[in-house]
Amino acid sequence: MKIIILGVGLVGKAVALDLAADKNFQVSAVDLRREALEELKEKGLKSVELRDLSQPEEVKKGIRSFDLVINAVPGFLGFSVLRACLEAKKNVIDITFSPEDPLELDELAQKAGVTAVVDCGVAPGLSNILAGHGLKEMDRGKSLTIYVGGLPSVRTWPFEYKTVFSPSDVIEEYWRPARYKENGQLRVKPALAEPELIEFENIGTLEAFLTDGLRTMLKTLPFPEMKEKTLRYPGHREKMALFREAGFFDDEPIIINGAQISPREMTTRILFSRLKLKPGEEDLTVMRVVVEGEKDGQSLVLTFDLLDRFDPKTGIHSMARTTGYTATMIARALAKGLIKKKGVIAPEILGFDIEFFQFVIQGLRERGIRVESKRSRPLNLLSR
Repeated sequence: MKIIILGVGLVGKAVALDLAADKNFQVSAVDLRREALEELKEKGLKSVELRDLSQPEEVKKGIRSFDLVINAVPGFLGFSVLRACLEAKKNVIDITFSPEDPLELDELAQKAGVTAVVDCGVAPGLSNILAGHGLKEMDRGKSLTIYVGGLPSVRTWPFEYKTVFSPSDVIEEYWRPARYKENGQLRVKPALAEPELIEFENIGTLEAFLTDGLRTMLKTLPFPEMKEKTLRYPGHREKMALFREAGFFDDEPIIINGAQISPREMTTRILFSRLKLKPGEEDLTVMRVVVEGEKDGQSLVLTFDLLDRFDPKTGIHSMARTTGYTATMIARALAKGLIKKKGVIAPEILGFDIEFFQFVIQGLRERGIRVESKRSRPLNLLSR
């Protein structure tokens, strides 16, 4: 199978190297940044191409001879690139987490006779798969709560945070209003709302706050109560709220000395350029998915926990591993014929399929990423 990866930042690079190690795949990579492509060449990936992926026609030309597309561009480009791939009648694994609703492209994908699995990262992505699997284990779902965060292993002043993701995507997470469900009704609050402190074994105290990570699950899963909260070291949230409320995340240009400047673009370039994880800097990923419901007339709680750390052998960051390897396992499931449905598919729907679920979880385990699960009666997470 010929696979092309669109966008090879730190996550796209992890995807490329993992798939290229599989003899069943011929892997190519496309990016506008020459340095990103040169790094992949140095690591043995032979086929790379410099191309502007902001132009739909350029996307279509670039993917013409491939069987599967991994869409790993920044979120603001994600939807347009996904649409171009579907118009070109290509199967897609998408990890862009664009602000638009990818399910709006379902009709286009079905007419093209192709499959596009969207939100294929760690969260959304693996979290969705665990939520779908958890719901399948129950007769009725009552609530779904997801806690997730990628963090530097060492806390450093002033922001106590670094990332492998696009800076614009980080700002979007703190700016985009958070949708959740309460008493069966869709609710919206500002991102960063409802802060709480939670203790995690081998990590300590983390701060959780609302973000807009439920996405497709708000339409596909019948939980009356649903929330996703991002995890950070305590104190980071307050700093980001200050920047947001002061207007540093605004899109509307302002005029300074006769020049138009976007506050968000300025913040991206000045602030978040300092938050990129550098080679050798260690990070970790922590996630907890709690599914509550009923089984055989009795209350049941399923808790899924993940704690992953930087891999010193490969030099690949944990946030890139957990996001990228979830995508590569879903790509392998599609190549293996475990995903037969055409159209735009949310990962939580795939979580209902036990064969798919076991295939992905086993593949992640083989790559050193372990999800631990436990069953219990209703409990309150240790928090204060």
